[in-house]
Amino acid sequence: MKKLIQRLTVFVVNLIDLLVDKLKQGAVLLLIALSACNSFLEEIPDNRVSLDDLDKAAQLMTNAYSDASYAFTDWMSDDFTYTIGTTLRPSHQQMYVWDDPFSDPNEQDTPAFFWYQTYTAIAHANEVLNIIDELEIDETDIPYRDAIKGEALLARAYGHFMLVNLFSEDNWILKDGSGLGVPYIETPETEFLVEYERPSVNKTYEEIEDDLKLGLELVDDSFYSNSGKYHFTKNAALAFASRYYLFTGDFIRCLQYSNELLGSNPGAFVRDMTSEEFRAAKSSTTGYPQLYSSPDLPSNLMLMRKISLVQRTDFAYGIDRNDYGSLFASNVFDDVTDERENPAWVKGQNTLFPVRYESLFERSSINSNVGTPYHIALAFRGEEVLLNRVECNIQLGNNDEAIADLQVLSDRRYSGDDVVLTMELLREFYPSSWTDFTILYEYLILERQKEFIAQGMRWFDLKRFQVPVQHLGPDGSVIAELEADDLRKVLQIPTSAQEVGGLERNER
Repeated sequence: MKKLIQRLTVFVVNLIDLLVDKLKQGAVLLLIALSACNSFLEEIPDNRVSLDDLDKAAQLMTNAYSDASYAFTDWMSDDFTYTIGTTLRPSHQQMYVWDDPFSDPNEQDTPAFFWYQTYTAIAHANEVLNIIDELEIDETDIPYRDAIKGEALLARAYGHFMLVNLFSEDNWILKDGSGLGVPYIETPETEFLVEYERPSVNKTYEEIEDDLKLGLELVDDSFYSNSGKYHFTKNAALAFASRYYLFTGDFIRCLQYSNELLGSNPGAFVRDMTSEEFRAAKSSTTGYPQLYSSPDLPSNLMLMRKISLVQRTDFAYGIDRNDYGSLFASNVFDDVTDERENPAWVKGQNTLFPVRYESLFERSSINSNVGTPYHIALAFRGEEVLLNRVECNIQLGNNDEAIADLQVLSDRRYSGDDVVLTMELLREFYPSSWTDFTILYEYLILERQKEFIAQGMRWFDLKRFQVPVQHLGPDGSVIAELEADDLRKVLQIPTSAQEVGGLERNER
């Protein structure tokens, strides 16, 4: 009997390995549960964590944040150009001309990788939410339980929010939210190869909002120790709410949550790049990104580890050197320096890449030369919330308030004698036929482009503001064009999600 149990144990372990491998290659979403043969085993054969207390649930939440970067979208934006002398994979070249990449789900920096890694993160949040209310706890542990639950709800909402904004039509443009959204997964998977239907964009957003609101009520910073910036804190949740309501066109509530975070001293949430600390760091291409992404900066509201190669100077695309200089030279002030321009790495033969990420590498073992490249991304920043508030005030006709917030940013970005921003100065900079509304919006979009360059945010603005894009080839000629309302601004659902999960593809 003992030998039979041993053989069955080996068989089940091998079966699990095989099924997990198959899942990675072809399943749409998330997890499977294998409970057969339990009578033969004294412990769970795949060594998964048994969520039987709050500490284990809190520990599992570290896996509820997707480790896939969305910065690959920059290669499709108007910021980046064809780069000579770097490694260009087939998927890179497909994305550069807005063809749907048919990449392996394990290939990092691709839509498929982002899809699967993000749904995997959502699965971890669901595992926590599935058991959190059933755990037997003391009354004194109720606040701890609620804090974990709040974080799980926010992580689940954020994962779906990023997915719907990449793989669905823009909610603001649709108005009625009638387009195809993404499956909103709220329970752990218990079946193999489940088929799903795509709800409307509006329905997906409703589910996100429900989780977001409840998560905001429950999240509690007091239970974090030293790693709060890598989790949803209250400030990060407010920043998420600010972005959510901006992207859905609800400017009143975006303003509400932005105000709640920024208060009467928004400058406290904006890094001062004119400071001696930042200027001194420019001499070090390792020290500068360490400072830029430091969890000690109040402006950095939430950090995430991202498995990616976008930070590599020998990889994919960069920003044309002339365009890069022109972008940062474009400002309304006289004789000032935009401190965001430098430092920048040389990338290939013809492009630059601003120093924002520290190029990190996790070895597979102590003595190994292979492993996982990654960087620390800024998921939410105070500067974003400030610019969100600017946009809301422009939309609501509060021009003085919008200019006041733009002044806060200007004071911390432009070094020079006179950086006082006024409506009169803006009118002189832009065509005289433009309205104040158009002028302020154009200036806002310019500042957003500078502020978030090479951090994956430009693509969402190209969708929201319906900006057309042209991409050049190695000889400088136009090889591909993206119209303002081009359907290809919506990333295609991964092939395996269509074939195995039964999801309807996006129109082309």
